[in-house]
Amino acid sequence: METTSRAGSQGVGSSDGSAVEAGVPQGGLGARRSVDGYLLASFPWYGLDEAYTGRRWLMQVGAAADGTVEHGSTGHGVEPQLRMGRVVHDTATQRFAVVVTVAALPVRRSADGTGVLEATSVSSAAWLAGSGLLACTWPFQMERALRQDWLDQQTALAWELADRLDEEPWSTLSLPVGGVPTDFRYRESEYGWVLAGSAEGGVHVGAYGRGMSAYGMGFSVIKDITSYER
Repeated sequence: METTSRAGSQGVGSSDGSAVEAGVPQGGLGARRSVDGYLLASFPWYGLDEAYTGRRWLMQVGAAADGTVEHGSTGHGVEPQLRMGRVVHDTATQRFAVVVTVAALPVRRSADGTGVLEATSVSSAAWLAGSGLLACTWPFQMERALRQDWLDQQTALAWELADRLDEEPWSTLSLPVGGVPTDFRYRESEYGWVLAGSAEGGVHVGAYGRGMSAYGMGFSVIKDITSYER
């Protein structure tokens, strides 16, 4: 599958292949984020449009080995928190949507010149969104010793699903992007929903959420990313 680097840390982070970090900042979901990495991106960031009036917050950006920012996430709603090593998800209050922006990049040489990095695509956005959803919705009753095995299994499944966007359980959902109806690939699971598509500005857009319906959402370029900073 065409993909981008899968993980990052606070601010700008290099990829380390850690699936659980794909949608969660280093130090946990409640860790403080810096806007600095977002400001280094050469592409526009997307978030929910102005019809959404709730809380907005930064998550993380992911960068290549040479420091080039390749993707990042912005959060909307009630931010999931980590307590005692587990994600708190009271389904009565867990209402959030995360928007993932991925730079549309061609096949290119690695920073050290020893290999080739695959192109990014809508599948890249779907993968990041799917793994991000898993990172903040894993079963709270699960023993910590079993958590990594569960994440590895579910992340592998999310990877396979992202590579088959034209097959079930994906369907097409049309949502406005900058006011223009745009087709996204969309799927639901017991953990929440995931969608992915492309937008203007040379980017692919993914999103995931729980407790907030995707059907009434719209996306737009974030005019001032510092407005998301805590």
